[in-house]
Amino acid sequence: MAGDGVSEVRRLTTLLELSQNLGSTLNLKSGLMRVLEILEEHHEITSGSITLLDESRRELSIEAATGIPWQVLSRTTYRVGEGITGRVVESGKPVVVPQVSREPLFLNRTGVGQASPKGEVTFICVPIHIENDVVGTLGVTLRFNKDRAYDREAKFFGVVASTIGQAVRVHRLIEAERRKLLDENSQLRQELRERYEFRNIVGNSRAMKPVYDQIAQVAGSSTTVLVRGESGTGKEMIAHAIHYNSPRADKPFVKVSCGALPESLIESELFGYEPGAFTDARSVKKGRFELANTGTLFLDEIGDLSLSTQVKLLRVLQEREFERLGGVKPIKVDVRLIAATNKDLEEAIKACTFREDLYYRLNVFTIFLPPLRERRADILLLADHFAKQYATRHGKDVRRISTPAIDMLMAYHWPGNVRELENCIERAVLVCEGGAIHAHDLPPTLQTAEVSGTLPQHSLDAAVAAFEKDLIQDALKTTRGNRAKAARLLDSTERIIGYKIQKYGIAPARFR
Repeated sequence: MAGDGVSEVRRLTTLLELSQNLGSTLNLKSGLMRVLEILEEHHEITSGSITLLDESRRELSIEAATGIPWQVLSRTTYRVGEGITGRVVESGKPVVVPQVSREPLFLNRTGVGQASPKGEVTFICVPIHIENDVVGTLGVTLRFNKDRAYDREAKFFGVVASTIGQAVRVHRLIEAERRKLLDENSQLRQELRERYEFRNIVGNSRAMKPVYDQIAQVAGSSTTVLVRGESGTGKEMIAHAIHYNSPRADKPFVKVSCGALPESLIESELFGYEPGAFTDARSVKKGRFELANTGTLFLDEIGDLSLSTQVKLLRVLQEREFERLGGVKPIKVDVRLIAATNKDLEEAIKACTFREDLYYRLNVFTIFLPPLRERRADILLLADHFAKQYATRHGKDVRRISTPAIDMLMAYHWPGNVRELENCIERAVLVCEGGAIHAHDLPPTLQTAEVSGTLPQHSLDAAVAAFEKDLIQDALKTTRGNRAKAARLLDSTERIIGYKIQKYGIAPARFR
C-alpha cells in the first residue's frame, strides 16, 4: 500500500510538472519533447512518441519522440487504421500490448520493439483528444513486468494525453489567430498601397504634374524628402504615396506631428527613454525612430522643432544612431526620413529659429505642393471625389453637385486648401436633402460676400428668384433641355416653366 501511495504522488507530481511545462511555452514541439523527457525521468519509459493527425491526408506523423533513432523519425508515418497507432486513432480507445513480440499488429517501424539484452517490452498507446475528435496519439514502451497494473498505467497515460490535447488545442487557436492577424495585416497593407497609388491622388492640373513626376523619381530610393506647401495642401498624402510606392512599402510608416507635441515630450517621443530617465519613466519605451526601423519616419511640421531637438535630429541623420533619454548605449537605425513644413525655413534660418546645417540635411529632394487656388482645374475633381466618399460613409444618396454650387466652389479662394474643401463637401453631403448638392447646402463662408466675393446681398425676392433659377437649371440639365420633361420633374406646367425660363434668361439649348 505504501508503494501505491508513492506511485500516486509521483504521478500527481508528473502531471503538475507537465501542465506547467506545456503552459509556459509557445513552442509546441519543444513542449511535447519535454513531456516525453519528464516521462522518461519519472516513469522509466524506454521510448516514447507523440503523433499528430493530418486531416487532409488522413495520416499520422511523429511530432516528438525519445529513445527512437532520429534517422527513422522523418520517414515514419501511419495511416488511420494501420497498426496499433492507426487503430487507436480510428477507434478513439487506448490499446495495451503487454509483450510486443507476440503482437502481429505491432508494426515496429521505429525499431523500439526489437529484441534487446534488456528483454521484452510493453507498448501502451492512448488517443489524444480535442473535444470529441482524436487528433493524435501518445505511445510509450516500458520494460515488460508481468505484475504491472496495465489498466492503471493506461489511465495515467490517458490523463497525460488529455493534457497534451489541451496544449495542442491552445497552440492551434494561437496559430489560427496568428495567421488571421498576418492575413489582416497583409490585406490592410495592400489596401494602403492601393489607396496611396499615384492614380488615387486626385488632380490633373498643370501645377500637379511636376509633383507626380517628382514622387515617381524619388519613391524608389531611400533619399530624404522635404515636402513643402501651405497647410491643408495634402503633404501627408504625398508622404504616404512615397512610402507605399517604395521598396519599404511592407515596412512601418510612422508619423510624428512635431507641432502637436510639447517641447518636453518631443524628444522622448522621437528617441524613447530608459527606466529612471525622469520621474515617471518606470520601463523602457521605444521612440518613433526605433519603431520606424527599416521603414519610413514622417516628421510633419518639422519647422516647429526646438533648437535642442534639431541638434539631436541632425546627429541621427548624420550618424544613423542615437541614445534613448537616460541611456548611454547607441542604437543604430535604418530609417527613411520624410519631413514636411508649411513654414518659410529660409526666413527661420535668418531668425535663428531653425539650424542651417539641419536645413541642408533635409533639403536633399524637395517637393513643393501648390495651393488649391493655383490648381483650380482640380477643384471640381476633388469636390466630386469627396462627395462620393462622404455620401458612401454617411449613407446619403448624393450623386452630383449643382451648377450654381460648382460656380461658388470655383469662385472661392480656399485659404484652407484641400482640407477646407473636404470639410465643406462633407458638411454639404450631411445637410443636403436630395440627390444633388445645391448652393444653399454649402457653408456660409462660401456664401458670404465679404469672404467669398461671389454673392451680393439679396432681398427676399431676389434670393427666392435665385433659388428658383437654380432649380429650373438643374431640371433642364437632367432632362437635357427638354422643357416639358423639366416641368413634369418640377411638378409644374410647361407654360409656367417657359415663362420662368424667359424671365431668368435661361438658354435650354446649352443643356442638350
